[in-house]
Amino acid sequence: MDLLNFITSKTQLPQKSISNTIELFNEDCTIPFISRYRKERTGNLDEVQIGQILNFKKQFEELDKRKTTILKAIAEQVPITDELKKQILSAIDLNTLEDLYLPFKRKRKTKAEKARLNGLEPLAKIIMRQKAEPLKPIAAKYLNDEIPNVDAALEGSRHIIAEWMNERQDLRNKIRWHLNKFARVQTKVVKSKAESDKALKFKDYFEWEEDLKSCPSHRLLAILRAEREGFIRLKIELDHERLLNELKDRIVHTSKACADQIYTAIEDSYKRLLFPSMSNEILQNAKEAADENAIKVFANNLRQLLLGAPLGEKKVLAIDPGYRSGCKIVCLSASGDLEYNENIYPHAPQNDKIGAMKKINSMVDAYKIEAIAIGNGTASRETEALIRKMRFNKDIQVFVVNEAGASIYSASKIAREEFPNYDVTVRGAVSIGRRLADPLAELVKLDPKSIGVGQYQHDVDQNKLKFSLDQVVESCVNTIGVNINTASVSLLSHVSGIGEKLAINVVNYRNENGAFTNRKAIKKVARLGDKAFEQSAGFLRIKNAVNPLDDSAVHPESYPIVAQMAKDENEDLSSLIGNSKLLGEIDLNKYCTDIIGIPTLKDILKELEKPGVDPRQKAKVFTFNQNIKTIDDLREGQLLPGIINNITNFGCFVDLGIKENGLIHVSNLSDTFVKDVNEIVSLHQQIIVKVLEVDKDRKRIQLALKS
Repeated sequence: MDLLNFITSKTQLPQKSISNTIELFNEDCTIPFISRYRKERTGNLDEVQIGQILNFKKQFEELDKRKTTILKAIAEQVPITDELKKQILSAIDLNTLEDLYLPFKRKRKTKAEKARLNGLEPLAKIIMRQKAEPLKPIAAKYLNDEIPNVDAALEGSRHIIAEWMNERQDLRNKIRWHLNKFARVQTKVVKSKAESDKALKFKDYFEWEEDLKSCPSHRLLAILRAEREGFIRLKIELDHERLLNELKDRIVHTSKACADQIYTAIEDSYKRLLFPSMSNEILQNAKEAADENAIKVFANNLRQLLLGAPLGEKKVLAIDPGYRSGCKIVCLSASGDLEYNENIYPHAPQNDKIGAMKKINSMVDAYKIEAIAIGNGTASRETEALIRKMRFNKDIQVFVVNEAGASIYSASKIAREEFPNYDVTVRGAVSIGRRLADPLAELVKLDPKSIGVGQYQHDVDQNKLKFSLDQVVESCVNTIGVNINTASVSLLSHVSGIGEKLAINVVNYRNENGAFTNRKAIKKVARLGDKAFEQSAGFLRIKNAVNPLDDSAVHPESYPIVAQMAKDENEDLSSLIGNSKLLGEIDLNKYCTDIIGIPTLKDILKELEKPGVDPRQKAKVFTFNQNIKTIDDLREGQLLPGIINNITNFGCFVDLGIKENGLIHVSNLSDTFVKDVNEIVSLHQQIIVKVLEVDKDRKRIQLALKS
């Protein structure tokens, strides 16, 4: 099967769209560029579909590489038959491929190999023909120094037969079918560890049994983690007797003496070789499916987090709260530059509330502060209460900001390069303030795994996770667009076609030559050639440029079309932009070319209506219930405001303004069946919840969503 047919079978997308998309990938085009500016070639595929094509392209290439390796390995041992070569080349999954290779794999010194060396393979073949009667006189002919009696000869031949059974693709497929349909996962607690504090979170799985096919991804990953950490023992169970009878019926066609030997060999092969191997395979497949599910959850959460509502270019006072070490305060300019930092000590043991309020008031006035951002970590609630008691000379918005990962950023190389003369506390406070102004621009500086959204992200395949999250970050950055004159290296490096090295070159050029005044000037950046310009230009914004299209998502390759539109309407370009009535009257068919068709032209008109507009919502002030400070203040039946800060397959977690997050289980999200949690709620959504249950010992809070 070739690449095109492989991807078609996996996606059911039109072959022409797949073929053209593959060509674009081979031309080093990125997913954001293809989905936005090459709609005519892809048949208007979206980012998700284009991403699927890329994923299956990689999968096919890995499969193809493995086929080449296997064919070479077999050819080094025996002449490969045309039939076997055909089977290997037509295999569309690794399981089938490895089954075909299994008989030729170089083996360690096995019982079967030892029996072969002792000359017992002919006897094994005689038994498998099932025609020998009586069998013992025949077996006696194979005695030697290593095989002292008939029983040893028959045992050795059974070892060889057992290995043959293990290598039979039909038997493996039979067992595979049974495991897929009937396998059950069973756990038993390791009693010596059952009472430890760490074991408490796995208590639900100490004695657990469930059909593997119906075990949700989050539960399977939790069970596997519990096993890995030694709290439980896990095994796969099946109706072994039923399956063994089916295998025997498939192999044995006689009631003669050979049948007993084959029955014994099949049982041995099943218990020693087939079932351990196949149960590991089915568990690994289930783990991979759970990984994929968990990665999707993480990717979806990350997208929502990165596209969270920004406050915009405002002067922000950011506070990283603390008790003994005090609260670190920084004042940031509208562009996020650090202007001032200070420490205050309003909480125990110093309790200097009056001094703290005086300093804050002074900074708010001196730096013309428009909003205050408070990290949601230690002492957050007390700091928020202090700020809300204060009276300022103007309206100041107060926000509590999720600071997950801020400490990791503050100790990172990026933070040290940005603020070489300041310590980690200052850098952490700066990160909190910048997150309020623009979550995307700040969060791209972090490893997504440190942000704290998703489920079991440390247990899944790390390479697949990184690949998926990198795609999400790239998609989000290019969806919003980047101001090339203010963006950091971190943000620029995620722009289509740029990467880290070119991002550094862009910033160096900017520092040496001043701000970019038009998109053409981008080509002056060292090593930024025509291909990189083609891929990146449409996503790079230049504010207050002479040509207003430079601050839009209209690609420079389409500028002549827009100019022609303006000319045909007897208007200059600035009069065309934002004129919905005039734009609505344009006949797009007049401007179609071999490259640009109606889909791209519609995008151009949409962009001309509101060029460079940020599609994200604006940040909204939110206030927690000020009477709820710890889990001890919670009571069943209370209605409380909260913010959703994580979404999983089994529900969502809610920040109530205290240390512990509450869980709304999927069954408590709606009165009707919920297939997808994201259909009901979204990350950072402000909601009202009802307290259902409070388990103070396990620090668990059960909630229900209230309309």
